[in-house]
Amino acid sequence: MPQKPPAPSFEQLLDSARHRAVHLELRDVYAVGEEREAYDAFHRDGSVPADDSAFWSGWLPLVERTVARGVKVLRARVVSEPVTGYVRFEHAITPANLRAGEQVRWLGRRRASALALPGNDFWLIDDQVVRWNIFSGDGHPLEPDHTDDPAAVKLCAEAFRTVWERAAPHAEYRI
Repeated sequence: MPQKPPAPSFEQLLDSARHRAVHLELRDVYAVGEEREAYDAFHRDGSVPADDSAFWSGWLPLVERTVARGVKVLRARVVSEPVTGYVRFEHAITPANLRAGEQVRWLGRRRASALALPGNDFWLIDDQVVRWNIFSGDGHPLEPDHTDDPAAVKLCAEAFRTVWERAAPHAEYRI
């Protein structure tokens, strides 16, 4: 059996988008190594990385050029309440995502109880391909996966749509 190719990088994924790139986040804690310094600083003194800092150097320019091509970049986060320290950090840094052109909404997990949600975070590009972001139990990123299976695409599209409809825009969500 032929081996499945690796999942596309975020750059490949967003560069391939023609209309819409949606991201659903379902975890309350992420242990992403490159965020450690900014995360610790935020909890120490409330500081957040500047838009032009190394922290954002790969992401914000990618989003900006994606949005400049007319692609909508939407991110929805399903979070437990009261929120974790990590979600407080995410909420504090989200204005940079917004300035780059992302639209971001938040949904308290209690309001998601009756929704059919996939088991992992994902990116869905143009309702065609899903990139699963896989994490260990303690939040460390593992090898991502991807699929163009119509059933998975449909699940992700419907899950994102229902979360987005119920979620509060970033400016209205209070932690």
